[in-house]
Amino acid sequence: MAKSPETEHPVKAFGWAATDTSGHLAPLKFSRRETGEKDVRFKVLYCGVCHSDLHMIKNEWGMTRYPIVPGHELVGVVTEVGSKVEKVKVGDNVGVGVLVGSCRSCDSCSGDSENYCPKMIQTYNSPSVDGSITYGGYSESMVADEHFVVRWPENLPLDSGAPLLCAGITTYSPLKHFGLDKPGIKLGIVGLGGLGHVAVKLAKAFGAHVTVISTSEGKKKEALEKLGADSFLVSRDPEQLKGAMGSMDGILDTVSANHPVVPLLGLLKTDGKLIMVGLPDKPMEVPAFPLVLGRKTLSGSAIGGLKETQEMLDFAAKHNITADVEVIPVDYVNTAMERLMKSDVRYRFVIDIGNTLKSE
Repeated sequence: MAKSPETEHPVKAFGWAATDTSGHLAPLKFSRRETGEKDVRFKVLYCGVCHSDLHMIKNEWGMTRYPIVPGHELVGVVTEVGSKVEKVKVGDNVGVGVLVGSCRSCDSCSGDSENYCPKMIQTYNSPSVDGSITYGGYSESMVADEHFVVRWPENLPLDSGAPLLCAGITTYSPLKHFGLDKPGIKLGIVGLGGLGHVAVKLAKAFGAHVTVISTSEGKKKEALEKLGADSFLVSRDPEQLKGAMGSMDGILDTVSANHPVVPLLGLLKTDGKLIMVGLPDKPMEVPAFPLVLGRKTLSGSAIGGLKETQEMLDFAAKHNITADVEVIPVDYVNTAMERLMKSDVRYRFVIDIGNTLKSE
């Protein structure tokens, strides 16, 4: 007979979980493993709410295992370390992002790209090495191997910094990998949501000339005046698109709603790169001609490795880059999910776990 979440492991834990496809979150008692010799245990203080949390609690991707404790943008303070831990000590601030495990020996892992390991273990809803399912950051504590724990820069706020563990690395990694992190690069960023607004800040810190591409004219002022973008394009306006044809070295597409990508390919220069980091749920239609005529690249990118995640946090701290957040108590999380479905947040919810999650 399978053990209950509360009795799977020796250490009692508490969080908020969904137990069916309604996605309704409610308090849950579960358990976490003991602190191993290479493990770091920490008290969770803040956890960001990612749009993928919403997909997962409702099983919209068909892979959810209930009960599910979401959350993969965790920051907190170390309470215990294993005997062989070298990276951090008790009292340090740390973070955990989307990953808590990988094989550590494949080509991806050897190349500091654990995020592409076939045996990657995600922070929640993922089979762990002992066969149990991982639970995420909507909880009062976390334990993870030190390799998958990042040190938190001293001058980076915990609350508004938390979403960088997903939104930050998801946009930082492709900019670096595809050479779009150089001063003077002409970069388009599609979508001004949780990912897009962080991408604008990172790209500007790299010295890029940034154009925000959006379906909504209403986001123009925000993009230009608040976030510092250099220009703005309404993607539904053929005249605006025509005027910007062939002008960009690269485009980072952060939109998860279904949308046409062929007009975006037209905005690229010869050898331009269109990189998908959003996750539309329907296949894209991409004729060969727009790619062939201009030697253009259509690619994708998912989060980043641990070395790169640490590099991104240090870069963000140096340039005072954080997400724009609305900090909420844990008992507001179901309302937050409803608002997230309507895109009613500027631009990320962050749960104040440390002050509002109380064990029953």
